[in-house]
Amino acid sequence: MSEGVMKNNCSKGSPGAVEKQRKRLNQRQKARLLLIFSVAFLAVTAILGVVLHDAAMVTDFSRKNIAPCLKYPFGTDWLGRNMFYRTLTGLSMSILIGVLAAGVSAVMALILGICAATLGKKVDSAISFAIDTVMGIPHILLLILISYAMGKGLKGVIAGVALTHWTSLARLIRGEVMQLRESEYIQIAGKLGLGKWEIAKKHIVPHVLPQFIVGLVLLFPHAILHESSITFLGFGLSTEQPAIGVILSESMRYLIMGKWWLAVFPGMMLVLTVVLFEKGGTAIRQLLDPGSVHK
Repeated sequence: MSEGVMKNNCSKGSPGAVEKQRKRLNQRQKARLLLIFSVAFLAVTAILGVVLHDAAMVTDFSRKNIAPCLKYPFGTDWLGRNMFYRTLTGLSMSILIGVLAAGVSAVMALILGICAATLGKKVDSAISFAIDTVMGIPHILLLILISYAMGKGLKGVIAGVALTHWTSLARLIRGEVMQLRESEYIQIAGKLGLGKWEIAKKHIVPHVLPQFIVGLVLLFPHAILHESSITFLGFGLSTEQPAIGVILSESMRYLIMGKWWLAVFPGMMLVLTVVLFEKGGTAIRQLLDPGSVHK
């Protein structure tokens, strides 16, 4: 056995290499556990919100403005509604809107990003111009305008969020595809007679799928926060719906009266939901790209 091979084998079995491998496995296990916890929490919250929807709308003036206690963990509001039920129902609606809006937005980004990089300079220029235009307008202003033009409500919020969150992911996918199309096997596939759509379907889409999945998950927290923001400002969901934005907006007039729980607990649950979506996206990125655990 040569001296170089012996050194290589020794380095592979060295304590430092073993420790690095163990840390890598620990990081992947932590990412997997975090992803499972995030998915479980969000799924349970969404299901409970749907189940408790009717209970969240029940009013009882005999129990109005009760501070948090064992029976009512989040207290009750000025109409005697259970704030714990209302918060779960509002989060469930936010998760639903986030999933729908982020899904539509991510699919738009995937299609436009691939088209921009594969269909020639004119298509690329048009899509790049659209990306720059959308990104050049203040985000919340464009979202409000689209939501208002669509009649507000659930349809307006989903349309507004979906049409304003695709640009960054589309630019990322476009860059990935432009690098990929210069690779040798893509050029060979083209010379062998495969069309642009066949190359995109067989070679490009599978390559950018991990970036698409991570981008899709990371769009959820942005969608949820922006839905709550425009609803809070009065340009989103109607006040009859127990959305988080509606709850926070209505609670503002009661904070000066000492009813702090009307805003604190819904706000904390909204932040927790957004953080778990963010952590879930980071965990997926680590699992799809093992090298990211070292960054």
